[in-house]
Amino acid sequence: QPQLVESGGGLVQPGGSLRLSCAASGFTFSRYFMNWYRQAPGKSRELVAGITSAGDATHYAESVKGRFTITRDNAKNTVYLQMNSLKPEDTAVYYCNARAGYDYWGQGTQVTVSS
Repeated sequence: QPQLVESGGGLVQPGGSLRLSCAASGFTFSRYFMNWYRQAPGKSRELVAGITSAGDATHYAESVKGRFTITRDNAKNTVYLQMNSLKPEDTAVYYCNARAGYDYWGQGTQVTVSS
């Protein structure tokens, strides 16, 4: 059964960094485009970053460009989101998504940026 498990969230001060991980199982990870989404309280879910199945191209929301980096390790069936220079407005639940016709979602991990 397809499964995505996020980890690495937590509380961090403004300007700090976090690295999110998403471990995949139950499907052929290397064939899937992987995305990170986030949803803040009272707001709709938004796409933060995406990476192609081979890891040779990425895209980012304008709000995180230059601060966040998405990478993947197909040998470990894992996708990462390195988040630097965090701002209070980055506070949200972050979700991992796998897409290749089908959509799979993780349960989310909370990121809180606050002093």
